Parts: sequence; structure tokens; C-alpha cells
Amino acid sequence: MVYPSFYERYRAAIRNTWTVEEVDFSTDLRDLRERMGPAERHLIERLVAFFATGDSIVANNLVLSLYRHLNAPEARMYLSRQLYEEALHVQFYLTLLDTYVPDPVAREAAFAAVENIPSIRAQAEFCARWQAPMAGLERLESAEDQRTFLLNLICFAACTEGLFFYGAFAYVYFLRSRGLLHGLAAGTNWVFRDESGHMEFAFEVVDVIRRESPALFDDALAAQIVEMIEEAVDCETEFARDLLEGTAHRVAGLTVADLRGYLEYCADQRLVRLRLPPRYGAQNPLSFMALQDIPELANFFERRVSAYQNAVEGSVALDVDF
Repeated sequence: MVYPSFYERYRAAIRNTWTVEEVDFSTDLRDLRERMGPAERHLIERLVAFFATGDSIVANNLVLSLYRHLNAPEARMYLSRQLYEEALHVQFYLTLLDTYVPDPVAREAAFAAVENIPSIRAQAEFCARWQAPMAGLERLESAEDQRTFLLNLICFAACTEGLFFYGAFAYVYFLRSRGLLHGLAAGTNWVFRDESGHMEFAFEVVDVIRRESPALFDDALAAQIVEMIEEAVDCETEFARDLLEGTAHRVAGLTVADLRGYLEYCADQRLVRLRLPPRYGAQNPLSFMALQDIPELANFFERRVSAYQNAVEGSVALDVDF
């Protein structure tokens, strides 16, 4: 086995299996009816509309680009598991739509968010720009082809999963910090864990490529990465403005400046992980997000602990052909 760490990531993902049926939305409906005002409901409707399309975009790129060109068997094992998790996330978000948006007309509008909500359309167009160059590449024949693939991989790790989804998770945990939508937060814990694993796998692939083809990582590539991440931060900031200032009543306790600061903080982390200097020098302004690095503690008999892992039996030899 040439890349045993990819195989270990696959095993870890298997241990972290969860199902949508375990998420209890019973208190969420009461919160939506009785405890949330127009501004909060606008936020959640926009957020669910984003979720309904975001993971589908990631899954499409996973199949059309990453699996095609990452041909190490161990990497493809992990990518196959990731595709299952993306499908699970889509199921979770569809369940959110059914639960939170019972009106068929409103639900159809949420599905069409890419066409009729400018802030979500901008996110999709950003992803499409970095996905489109991969469409005609059957093989990565040249260094330029390999750079195109690298930029696609980094876009979906650092920007789509590492900024767009991290920004979306921040709204969920903000609402949880106010005692709202515990079902959404519980499911998001598991999605957050999955997405963090996807991002770290992609960054590890970048590390391997850097080791095996260091000439690809020149100043021009670094400049493109910084430009990409800056654009993603600006794009997600506009989404924040839509969510938090899109109604006559702004969401109390959370501002666009707060979200912008958090996005800049995340962007610096992504750049450092890619061995580039931080761009913003930002600190995390959202104290409730700092807690997400701590494994959740819960009474096992009251609710399912999101950090729970299923056992995987067996071992792997590292001195034989895969």
C-alpha cells in the first residue's frame, strides 16, 4: 500500500457512520413557530436553500474530477466513502426542507435557489469557474493540466468546504447558542465532522502532490490560490449580507462584520495549511465557533453523542501489494 494514511482515513470515516433518522426535529418546529421572528426565519430559509444545492455541487465535482484523476486505490476508497457521505448530507438537507418548508411552492423555490437567489447563484458560479476547466481533461498530461487539477482540488477543499460550508455552520451554531433548532444543530455536528474530514483528506492529497511534484508549487500557483480564497471570502460575505440584512428586521446578536471576520480567520487557516502566509491576520470573533474544536460531551442515554464511533475490526499489512 503506497498511501496507507488514505486507507486509515477511510477506516476512520466508516467508524463515524450516522443516519438522518437519528436526528430529532421535534423541538425545531416549535422554535420556528413560537420562538423565531421574521429575521431568523429568513436566515433559516436562505440557509436551507444553500444546503439544498451546496453538497450536490461538491458531489458532482467529486465524481467528475477528483475520482477520475486520483487513481491510487487507497485514495479512491476514501473518495467512495466521501461520496456516500455527500449523499447522506443531501438526504439530511432534503429532510430539513420537508420539515422546515412544508409549502410545496416555497420548497420548489428553495430547490431553484441557484437561479433565483443572487447570493447563492454567485456561490454556484464561483464553483463552476473552477470546475469547468476540468471538464475536458481525460488525463493530466502536462504540468499545466496538473496545476488545473490542483486549483480545482484546493477550491473545493479550502473554499467550498472550508469557507462556504464553515460559514453556513456558523449560522447554525449561532442559533444553537440562543437555544434554538437543536435538531438542526445535532445533524450539523455530524455533517461538520464529515466535511472537516473531507477537507483534511484533500489537503493531504495536496501534500502528497507537493512531495512528488514540487515544481508545480511556484509563485504563480500561490498567487492564484490567494486570489481564489479572497474571491471566496467576498462571495460568502455577500451571502452573509443576504442572510443577516435581507429583511427589515436584522438578526440580533450577529452582524455581517462578525461573519466577515470569521471567514477571514478561516481563510488564514486554509492558507497556512497550504504553506502560504496568512492574508488577513484575523482573529475568530465568534466565541461559539471556538467551541466546535472540542468533542461534544452528552449524556449517552439522553441523546446520541456525535463523537461516537462504530468499531471496525481487522488489520492491514503495509508490506504487500495493494
